[in-house]
Amino acid sequence: MPLIRNSNYQRPTWLFNRHLETIYPAIFRNVDLEKPIRERITTIDGDFLDLDWYKQGSSKLVILNHGLEGNSSRAYILGMCKIFLKNNYDVLTWNYRGCGEELNHKPIFYHSGATYDLNSVIKHSEIKYDEINLIGFSLGGNLILKYLGENQNFSKKIRKGVAISVPLHLSSSSKKISSLENTLYSKRFLKTLKEKVVLKSKAHPDEIPIQMLKNIKTLTDFDDYLTGPLHGFADAEEYYEINSSLYYLEKIKVPTLILNAANDPFLSELCYPTDLAGKLEKVYFEFPKKGGHVGFTSSDFEKPYYSELRAVEFISKDI
Repeated sequence: MPLIRNSNYQRPTWLFNRHLETIYPAIFRNVDLEKPIRERITTIDGDFLDLDWYKQGSSKLVILNHGLEGNSSRAYILGMCKIFLKNNYDVLTWNYRGCGEELNHKPIFYHSGATYDLNSVIKHSEIKYDEINLIGFSLGGNLILKYLGENQNFSKKIRKGVAISVPLHLSSSSKKISSLENTLYSKRFLKTLKEKVVLKSKAHPDEIPIQMLKNIKTLTDFDDYLTGPLHGFADAEEYYEINSSLYYLEKIKVPTLILNAANDPFLSELCYPTDLAGKLEKVYFEFPKKGGHVGFTSSDFEKPYYSELRAVEFISKDI
Protein backbone atom coordinates (compact mmCIF):
# COMPACT_ATOMS: atom_id res chain seq x y z
CA MET A 1 0.00 0.00 0.00
CA PRO A 2 1.86 3.11 -1.16
CA LEU A 3 2.25 6.30 0.82
CA ILE A 4 0.70 9.08 -1.27
CA ARG A 5 3.61 11.51 -1.42
CA ASN A 6 2.61 13.77 -4.28
CA SER A 7 -0.61 15.39 -3.13
CA ASN A 8 -1.92 17.96 -5.58
CA TYR A 9 -3.27 20.33 -2.91
CA GLN A 10 -2.18 23.96 -3.32
CA ARG A 11 -3.11 26.43 -0.61
CA PRO A 12 -4.44 29.91 -1.51
CA THR A 13 -1.58 32.39 -1.85
CA TRP A 14 -3.11 34.70 0.74
CA LEU A 15 -2.98 31.98 3.38
CA PHE A 16 0.78 32.15 3.46
CA ASN A 17 1.54 30.25 6.67
CA ARG A 18 0.15 27.31 8.61
CA HIS A 19 -1.50 29.43 11.28
CA LEU A 20 -3.51 31.40 8.75
CA GLU A 21 -4.47 28.14 7.07
CA THR A 22 -5.75 26.87 10.42
CA ILE A 23 -7.46 30.02 11.73
CA TYR A 24 -9.17 31.32 8.59
CA PRO A 25 -11.62 28.45 7.97
CA ALA A 26 -12.33 28.08 11.69
CA ILE A 27 -13.39 31.72 12.06
CA PHE A 28 -14.53 32.99 8.69
CA ARG A 29 -15.98 30.07 6.77
CA ASN A 30 -19.75 29.93 6.43
CA VAL A 31 -21.59 26.95 4.95
CA ASP A 32 -25.18 27.30 3.83
CA LEU A 33 -27.00 24.08 4.62
CA GLU A 34 -30.51 23.03 5.50
CA LYS A 35 -31.38 22.56 9.16
CA PRO A 36 -30.86 18.95 10.28
CA ILE A 37 -33.29 16.66 12.06
CA ARG A 38 -32.22 16.40 15.71
CA GLU A 39 -32.50 13.06 17.51
CA ARG A 40 -31.50 12.14 21.05
CA ILE A 41 -30.43 8.59 21.84
CA THR A 42 -29.66 6.91 25.16
CA THR A 43 -26.16 5.57 25.81
CA ILE A 44 -25.31 2.22 27.39
CA ASP A 45 -24.75 3.93 30.77
CA GLY A 46 -28.01 5.87 30.74
CA ASP A 47 -26.69 9.19 29.44
CA PHE A 48 -27.61 10.74 26.10
CA LEU A 49 -26.13 11.80 22.76
CA ASP A 50 -27.60 14.35 20.36
CA LEU A 51 -27.51 13.38 16.68
CA ASP A 52 -28.13 15.59 13.65
CA TRP A 53 -29.50 13.86 10.55
CA TYR A 54 -29.38 14.99 6.94
CA LYS A 55 -31.58 12.50 5.12
CA GLN A 56 -32.51 12.21 1.45
CA GLY A 57 -33.49 8.57 1.17
CA SER A 58 -30.06 7.14 0.41
CA SER A 59 -29.00 3.61 1.27
CA LYS A 60 -25.48 4.94 2.00
CA LEU A 61 -24.57 6.82 5.19
CA VAL A 62 -21.58 8.94 6.24
CA ILE A 63 -21.06 9.52 9.97
CA LEU A 64 -19.03 12.65 10.78
CA ASN A 65 -17.01 12.99 14.00
CA HIS A 66 -15.90 16.46 15.11
CA GLY A 67 -12.71 17.57 16.81
CA LEU A 68 -11.69 18.83 20.26
CA GLU A 69 -14.29 21.28 21.59
CA GLY A 70 -16.17 21.10 18.31
CA ASN A 71 -19.78 20.19 17.64
CA SER A 72 -22.11 19.14 14.86
CA SER A 73 -22.54 22.69 13.54
CA ARG A 74 -18.90 23.61 12.88
CA ALA A 75 -18.09 24.77 9.36
CA TYR A 76 -15.78 21.83 8.63
CA ILE A 77 -18.61 19.46 9.56
CA LEU A 78 -21.17 21.31 7.45
CA GLY A 79 -18.80 21.55 4.48
CA MET A 80 -18.31 17.80 4.54
CA CYS A 81 -22.07 17.30 4.92
CA LYS A 82 -22.73 19.42 1.86
CA ILE A 83 -20.44 17.56 -0.52
CA PHE A 84 -21.71 14.13 0.52
CA LEU A 85 -25.32 15.22 0.20
CA LYS A 86 -24.51 16.35 -3.34
CA ASN A 87 -23.08 12.89 -3.98
CA ASN A 88 -26.23 11.09 -2.89
CA TYR A 89 -25.30 10.05 0.64
CA ASP A 90 -27.26 10.55 3.85
CA VAL A 91 -25.16 12.21 6.54
CA LEU A 92 -25.20 11.84 10.33
CA THR A 93 -23.29 14.22 12.59
CA TRP A 94 -23.27 13.95 16.37
CA ASN A 95 -22.20 15.82 19.47
CA TYR A 96 -19.85 14.21 21.96
CA ARG A 97 -20.77 14.30 25.64
CA GLY A 98 -20.42 17.89 26.82
CA CYS A 99 -20.36 19.30 23.29
CA GLY A 100 -24.09 19.64 22.70
CA GLU A 101 -26.47 22.35 23.84
CA GLU A 102 -27.32 20.61 27.11
CA LEU A 103 -25.09 19.31 29.90
CA ASN A 104 -24.91 15.53 29.97
CA HIS A 105 -26.10 13.59 33.00
CA LYS A 106 -23.03 11.55 33.88
CA PRO A 107 -19.80 13.05 35.28
CA ILE A 108 -17.69 11.80 32.36
CA PHE A 109 -16.99 13.93 29.28
CA TYR A 110 -15.70 12.80 25.89
CA HIS A 111 -12.14 11.87 25.01
CA SER A 112 -9.95 10.77 22.09
CA GLY A 113 -10.60 7.07 22.61
CA ALA A 114 -14.24 7.01 23.75
CA THR A 115 -15.26 4.50 21.10
CA TYR A 116 -18.15 3.20 23.20
CA ASP A 117 -20.19 6.28 22.28
CA LEU A 118 -19.25 6.03 18.61
CA ASN A 119 -20.33 2.41 18.73
CA SER A 120 -23.70 3.46 20.15
CA VAL A 121 -24.17 5.88 17.24
CA ILE A 122 -23.26 3.22 14.69
CA LYS A 123 -25.48 0.56 16.25
CA HIS A 124 -28.38 3.00 16.29
CA SER A 125 -28.02 3.89 12.62
CA GLU A 126 -26.83 0.70 10.91
CA ILE A 127 -30.23 -0.95 10.57
CA LYS A 128 -31.37 1.76 8.17
CA TYR A 129 -28.47 1.55 5.69
CA ASP A 130 -26.65 -0.85 3.40
CA GLU A 131 -23.34 1.01 3.75
CA ILE A 132 -21.74 3.14 6.48
CA ASN A 133 -18.60 5.27 6.17
CA LEU A 134 -16.77 7.06 8.97
CA ILE A 135 -15.05 10.46 8.76
CA GLY A 136 -13.25 12.08 11.69
CA PHE A 137 -11.52 15.40 12.17
CA SER A 138 -8.56 15.77 14.57
CA LEU A 139 -9.69 14.13 17.85
CA GLY A 140 -12.55 12.58 15.87
CA GLY A 141 -10.01 11.14 13.45
CA ASN A 142 -8.21 9.44 16.31
CA LEU A 143 -11.57 8.16 17.53
CA ILE A 144 -12.56 6.46 14.27
CA LEU A 145 -9.10 4.97 13.68
CA LYS A 146 -9.04 3.47 17.16
CA TYR A 147 -12.56 2.15 16.64
CA LEU A 148 -11.67 0.52 13.33
CA GLY A 149 -8.50 -0.99 14.76
CA GLU A 150 -9.71 -2.20 18.13
CA ASN A 151 -13.14 -3.53 17.26
CA GLN A 152 -12.98 -6.48 14.92
CA ASN A 153 -16.66 -7.23 15.56
CA PHE A 154 -17.98 -3.91 14.27
CA SER A 155 -20.83 -3.70 11.80
CA LYS A 156 -20.25 -5.46 8.50
CA LYS A 157 -21.84 -2.43 6.86
CA ILE A 158 -18.83 -0.20 7.60
CA ARG A 159 -17.10 0.25 4.26
CA LYS A 160 -14.41 2.94 4.60
CA GLY A 161 -12.88 5.52 6.91
CA VAL A 162 -11.26 8.94 6.45
CA ALA A 163 -9.27 10.65 9.22
CA ILE A 164 -8.29 14.30 8.70
CA SER A 165 -5.65 16.25 10.66
CA VAL A 166 -5.41 13.42 13.14
CA PRO A 167 -3.02 13.32 16.15
CA LEU A 168 -2.01 9.69 15.73
CA HIS A 169 0.30 9.96 18.75
CA LEU A 170 -1.52 11.78 21.53
CA SER A 171 1.29 12.39 24.02
CA SER A 172 3.69 14.13 21.65
CA SER A 173 0.85 16.01 19.97
CA SER A 174 -0.40 17.29 23.32
CA LYS A 175 3.07 18.66 24.01
CA LYS A 176 3.15 20.20 20.53
CA ILE A 177 -0.12 22.06 20.95
CA SER A 178 1.04 23.32 24.35
CA SER A 179 4.22 24.79 22.87
CA LEU A 180 4.80 28.55 22.82
CA GLU A 181 3.89 28.99 19.15
CA ASN A 182 0.49 27.41 19.79
CA THR A 183 -0.43 29.43 22.87
CA LEU A 184 -3.41 31.02 21.12
CA TYR A 185 -4.97 27.66 20.35
CA SER A 186 -4.26 25.97 23.68
CA LYS A 187 -5.64 28.90 25.69
CA ARG A 188 -8.83 28.86 23.61
CA PHE A 189 -9.32 25.14 24.15
CA LEU A 190 -8.57 25.38 27.87
CA LYS A 191 -11.02 28.24 28.34
CA THR A 192 -14.01 26.28 27.05
CA LEU A 193 -12.91 23.05 28.72
CA LYS A 194 -12.61 24.78 32.10
CA GLU A 195 -16.02 26.39 31.67
CA LYS A 196 -17.51 22.92 31.19
CA VAL A 197 -15.67 21.63 34.25
CA VAL A 198 -17.25 24.39 36.35
CA LEU A 199 -20.72 23.39 35.17
CA LYS A 200 -20.05 19.69 35.63
CA SER A 201 -18.64 20.27 39.10
CA LYS A 202 -21.89 21.85 40.24
CA ALA A 203 -23.74 18.67 39.30
CA HIS A 204 -21.01 16.24 40.40
CA PRO A 205 -18.91 17.94 43.12
CA ASP A 206 -17.47 14.68 44.47
CA GLU A 207 -16.29 13.34 41.12
CA ILE A 208 -15.12 16.73 39.80
CA PRO A 209 -13.74 18.94 42.59
CA ILE A 210 -13.57 22.52 41.35
CA GLN A 211 -10.31 23.24 43.17
CA MET A 212 -8.37 21.17 40.65
CA LEU A 213 -8.69 23.96 38.09
CA LYS A 214 -5.97 26.02 39.74
CA ASN A 215 -3.45 23.30 38.82
CA ILE A 216 -4.38 23.19 35.13
CA LYS A 217 -2.17 25.38 32.92
CA THR A 218 -1.85 23.24 29.78
CA LEU A 219 -3.92 20.68 27.89
CA THR A 220 -1.64 17.97 29.24
CA ASP A 221 -2.44 19.19 32.76
CA PHE A 222 -6.13 18.98 31.92
CA ASP A 223 -5.73 15.38 30.81
CA ASP A 224 -3.56 14.59 33.83
CA TYR A 225 -5.96 15.97 36.42
CA LEU A 226 -9.28 15.35 34.71
CA THR A 227 -9.55 13.42 31.44
CA GLY A 228 -7.34 10.54 32.54
CA PRO A 229 -8.62 9.83 36.07
CA LEU A 230 -12.26 10.65 35.28
CA HIS A 231 -12.31 8.05 32.50
CA GLY A 232 -10.45 5.29 34.32
CA PHE A 233 -6.80 6.05 33.45
CA ALA A 234 -4.06 6.67 35.99
CA ASP A 235 -2.90 9.92 34.42
CA ALA A 236 -2.46 11.73 31.11
CA GLU A 237 0.34 9.50 29.87
CA GLU A 238 -1.61 6.29 30.42
CA TYR A 239 -4.61 7.86 28.71
CA TYR A 240 -2.44 8.91 25.75
CA GLU A 241 -0.68 5.57 25.45
CA ILE A 242 -3.83 3.46 25.52
CA ASN A 243 -5.83 5.67 23.14
CA SER A 244 -3.30 6.77 20.50
CA SER A 245 -4.61 5.52 17.17
CA LEU A 246 -1.06 5.00 15.89
CA TYR A 247 -1.04 1.69 17.75
CA TYR A 248 -4.26 0.48 16.10
CA LEU A 249 -3.45 1.10 12.44
CA GLU A 250 -2.09 -2.38 11.73
CA LYS A 251 -5.41 -3.97 12.70
CA ILE A 252 -7.64 -1.84 10.47
CA LYS A 253 -9.47 -4.08 7.99
CA VAL A 254 -11.39 -1.58 5.85
CA PRO A 255 -9.83 0.91 3.39
CA THR A 256 -8.93 4.04 5.36
CA LEU A 257 -7.35 7.34 4.34
CA ILE A 258 -5.28 9.46 6.73
CA LEU A 259 -4.92 13.05 5.48
CA ASN A 260 -2.43 15.07 7.55
CA ALA A 261 -0.83 18.30 6.31
CA ALA A 262 2.92 18.27 6.83
CA ASN A 263 2.74 21.82 8.21
CA ASP A 264 -0.06 21.12 10.71
CA PRO A 265 0.83 23.18 13.83
CA PHE A 266 -0.81 20.65 16.19
CA LEU A 267 0.81 17.42 15.02
CA SER A 268 4.12 15.94 16.14
CA GLU A 269 6.53 14.02 13.91
CA LEU A 270 5.01 10.75 15.11
CA CYS A 271 1.79 11.69 13.32
CA TYR A 272 3.53 11.06 9.98
CA PRO A 273 4.52 7.38 10.21
CA THR A 274 6.24 7.06 6.85
CA ASP A 275 7.92 3.87 8.06
CA LEU A 276 4.54 2.16 7.85
CA ALA A 277 4.04 3.02 4.19
CA GLY A 278 3.67 -0.19 2.23
CA LYS A 279 3.36 -2.28 5.38
CA LEU A 280 -0.30 -1.69 6.13
CA GLU A 281 -2.87 -3.66 4.16
CA LYS A 282 -5.74 -1.18 4.25
CA VAL A 283 -4.41 2.21 5.40
CA TYR A 284 -3.53 4.95 2.91
CA PHE A 285 -1.46 7.98 3.91
CA GLU A 286 -1.55 11.40 2.28
CA PHE A 287 0.65 14.15 3.72
CA PRO A 288 0.29 17.34 1.64
CA LYS A 289 3.02 19.91 2.27
CA LYS A 290 0.45 22.54 3.20
CA GLY A 291 -3.02 22.62 4.69
CA GLY A 292 -2.73 23.58 8.35
CA HIS A 293 -4.97 21.93 10.93
CA VAL A 294 -8.44 21.05 9.61
CA GLY A 295 -7.75 23.57 6.87
CA PHE A 296 -7.18 22.61 3.23
CA THR A 297 -9.01 25.76 2.11
CA SER A 298 -10.00 26.15 -1.54
CA SER A 299 -8.71 29.10 -3.56
CA ASP A 300 -12.22 29.45 -4.95
CA PHE A 301 -14.77 30.46 -2.30
CA GLU A 302 -17.50 28.65 -4.22
CA LYS A 303 -15.72 25.29 -4.34
CA PRO A 304 -15.44 22.54 -1.71
CA TYR A 305 -12.26 22.28 0.35
CA TYR A 306 -9.57 19.83 -0.69
CA SER A 307 -10.23 17.55 2.30
CA GLU A 308 -13.88 17.32 1.25
CA LEU A 309 -13.01 16.47 -2.35
CA ARG A 310 -10.54 13.81 -1.25
CA ALA A 311 -12.95 12.30 1.25
CA VAL A 312 -15.78 11.91 -1.26
CA GLU A 313 -13.37 10.64 -3.92
CA PHE A 314 -11.85 8.05 -1.57
CA ILE A 315 -15.17 6.83 -0.19
CA SER A 316 -16.98 6.75 -3.53
CA LYS A 317 -14.44 4.83 -5.58
CA ASP A 318 -13.85 1.08 -5.45
CA ILE A 319 -10.58 -0.05 -3.87
